[in-house]
Amino acid sequence: MKTIEKLGIDTVRVLAADAVQKADSGHPGTPMGLAPVGHVLWNSFMNYNPKNPNWENRDRFILSCGHACLLQYIYLYLTGYDVTLDDLKNFRQLHSKTAGHPEYGLLPGIEVTTGPLGQGFANGVGMSIAQKHLAKRYNKPGFNLFDYHIYAICSDGDLMEGVSAEAASMAGHLGLGNLIYIYDDNQITIEGETSLAFSEDVTERFQAYGWHVQSVTDGNDIGAISTAIKNAQKEKARPSLIKVRTHIGFGSPNKVDTAAPHGAALGEDEVKLVKENLGFDPQKYFSVNKEVLEFYGKKKNEGKEKESEWNKMFLSYKKRYPEQAKEYEWSKEGKLPKNWDEDVPVFSPDEKGMATRKASGKILNILATKLPLLMGGSADLAPSTDTNLNEDTSFTSQNFSGRNFHFGIREHAMGAVLNGIALTKGFIPFGGTFLIFSDYMRPPIRLAAIMGIKPVYIFTHDSIGLGEDGTTHQPVEQLIGLRSVPNLTVIRPADANETVVAWLYTLKHQGGPIAIILTRQAIPILDQKKLGIAKNLEKGAYILSDCSNNPDIILMATGSEVHLILEAQKQLLAKHHINARIVSFPSWELFEKQSTSYKESVLPKKIRKRLAVEAGSPIGWQKYTTDDGATLGIDKFGESAPGKEVMKEYGFSIESIINKVKRMLK
Repeated sequence: MKTIEKLGIDTVRVLAADAVQKADSGHPGTPMGLAPVGHVLWNSFMNYNPKNPNWENRDRFILSCGHACLLQYIYLYLTGYDVTLDDLKNFRQLHSKTAGHPEYGLLPGIEVTTGPLGQGFANGVGMSIAQKHLAKRYNKPGFNLFDYHIYAICSDGDLMEGVSAEAASMAGHLGLGNLIYIYDDNQITIEGETSLAFSEDVTERFQAYGWHVQSVTDGNDIGAISTAIKNAQKEKARPSLIKVRTHIGFGSPNKVDTAAPHGAALGEDEVKLVKENLGFDPQKYFSVNKEVLEFYGKKKNEGKEKESEWNKMFLSYKKRYPEQAKEYEWSKEGKLPKNWDEDVPVFSPDEKGMATRKASGKILNILATKLPLLMGGSADLAPSTDTNLNEDTSFTSQNFSGRNFHFGIREHAMGAVLNGIALTKGFIPFGGTFLIFSDYMRPPIRLAAIMGIKPVYIFTHDSIGLGEDGTTHQPVEQLIGLRSVPNLTVIRPADANETVVAWLYTLKHQGGPIAIILTRQAIPILDQKKLGIAKNLEKGAYILSDCSNNPDIILMATGSEVHLILEAQKQLLAKHHINARIVSFPSWELFEKQSTSYKESVLPKKIRKRLAVEAGSPIGWQKYTTDDGATLGIDKFGESAPGKEVMKEYGFSIESIINKVKRMLK
């Protein structure tokens, strides 16, 4: 190892110890152990431009073990990204760019928010899929526009989490040879040695998944690490895992190879010993040798030159393939093509109606013909969720051009893979499953909302109305659970036409994920000529049917319950002389974005008698029903029986609604 390389690596170790000590919070040990791996990646292998972190053909780097974030922050600083030494000094402080775990959008060079273990591992599989699809669609002879790799560092903890198993299985099955993962085998977790809970042979496990696996026995041997990465780059048909034996807290005389530096500062005295041990002045803090800055700083010019060469190639590509270039440019900018929303269906009124999942499938297939990077699939439920693109092929190891994705029965990985695809500019990924199984996806849903990216979730079989599958499959608390996630927009359309509008809104929406909640069973298609128009769904709630006199009560509902309150309105007036306003309320989040005056026009403060009807948990509706109102919801689990019978048993009938209204108005 050259003197300057050793100095650079040890500088990373000392900076990690200093930053955690100053914050009195964090994980110094893993960055200290991984410093040589980081050096090899940032100095010798990864293609990137610090002055343009979003260069399209850059290699992606994911730190799946997000607690080791100082490793990434320090190398971003050293290689010339917009990260300063002061940023490192402000580690984990209020409004700092250097958060306790890497956060997408907060610091240049962070590709994805990580921290919950296993998520980054699976995100990389999504990024890999996106690269393979881009290359297949846009690369031409002599124009390898997209040939980047996805590099990641993962830990023992990542490999213990189930989502990594799902994602690793998927990656091996698909033969994603652009994945190069380095497994930090430091054999320590918070509670102590990994042998307390983890004894499997990781090498054999990943070979069984279909991965190319190598081992490096000395995590300080940068030559061996480099050789392993070169071998991984040559492997085109399998993802690669490189197992590297590192030593957590390397350089710390008293805490190396222990759990002590995993989640706490080393202590002032031990930090000084680290510096003495590595040849640094123990009285200096955040000290970076000028030679180290110059050594890593050369990456700025190298990256700039690489991007410049790529830009020249893309200009030549535009001249040779103008239509493909134009398509890619508007896609990556998040734009929609001209007339993209023409030819969308308008469904005629029909009392027998259509399941909203069926309507979703119809509009999805129309939109897919106009949006080339709209792709997705389901967790082995495409026939049930209507998520198949009928004119397209399947994405497989032999066909990276396909847009139908088969996630298998892996909802957790599906959510994380969708995030990885969504983080690749231009793509609009969607994934479908039953609403009840959204519970398997909560971690990646939450992370998508944190990052402000837009995977689209198609959750069908949305209530006890699904019927015979019974309590295990009938969602109750899932709707309010999803609504409680900040920055997640939940839409539950009332019929086929609202479903079309939900999709049109979704494609225009920016800044967060969308969950479209759909029925298994057929529900009536409402008459837009007599009622409020479906386009009003974009306002979150709207007057679907009003009364000629001042309303005695407001009835509001979502999804399959809207047609019930419409019929109740007729009978309340005809039989009981009660005037009711009917509000379709497909999305709380969209309604909250409206002006105060609009919200007042739909739900006037003076009308305090209000009834919300939804086949799910009643929690949260009081905000709209007021203290003088009520909610007809469900506060227990369902039953196995035909859907109509279950709905009636649980009070979701016209008669029950009328009786509830009469009691409220007494």
